[in-house]
Amino acid sequence: MPSYEIKLKRHELVAEGTMAFHFERPANFKFKAGQAIGITLISPSETDAEGNTRAFSIVSAPFEDELVVATRLRNTAFKRALSQLLPGSSVKLNGPFGSFGLHDNPESPAVFLAGGIGITPFVSIIRQAAHDRLPHRLFLFYSNKRPEDAAFLSELQHLEETNPNYRLIGTMTALQNSSQAWAGETGHICAELLRKVVGQIKGPVYYIAGPSAMVATLREMLKGVGIDDEDIRTEEFSGY
Repeated sequence: MPSYEIKLKRHELVAEGTMAFHFERPANFKFKAGQAIGITLISPSETDAEGNTRAFSIVSAPFEDELVVATRLRNTAFKRALSQLLPGSSVKLNGPFGSFGLHDNPESPAVFLAGGIGITPFVSIIRQAAHDRLPHRLFLFYSNKRPEDAAFLSELQHLEETNPNYRLIGTMTALQNSSQAWAGETGHICAELLRKVVGQIKGPVYYIAGPSAMVATLREMLKGVGIDDEDIRTEEFSGY
């Protein structure tokens, strides 16, 4: 697997407790929307038993000239060291890897089920689909506790205006704890919500990304309404 040394350009908060990191993109680095990379910290200020390398889905799209990843800022040695990197600092990159990408057949809609930071591969896929004017119908169900926790929410809402084949369905599960107004859905992603929005529940290809427990629950929900395993693709995001 190819490896590179790349520099941090900048970082930014994209939701409460969630930070995006913008890195230089090597000139010959190619990837597909939905893929991931490994990032290794070089001589970090602290480390732990998990080591200095973590895998991240790429947020940026293949047509863009930088590499962006995003993560929740948990209180771990790796994330503390990552969040303290200054612009110009170098990290090691390896990859890309993974096959969590959009299927080829435009006749089958794609239904994306994202929880929290599991949104990251879908941002890349949806950006690229809009850029390439793909004919695929895309439905993004994006679950968070509050709007404050929903990374890239404004951009995902705006992309509905640029891609008529794409629809965002945001839903909040703890809106009582929010100070922001929310006119969208509430509660967890469920079969009833899918039927209300998508209509024919069989036929699309389903993609699930988020915490392990959520991925397992949604997979069982889909299987319970008759979706075949071959039409379900998953990516688990564990805390570290």
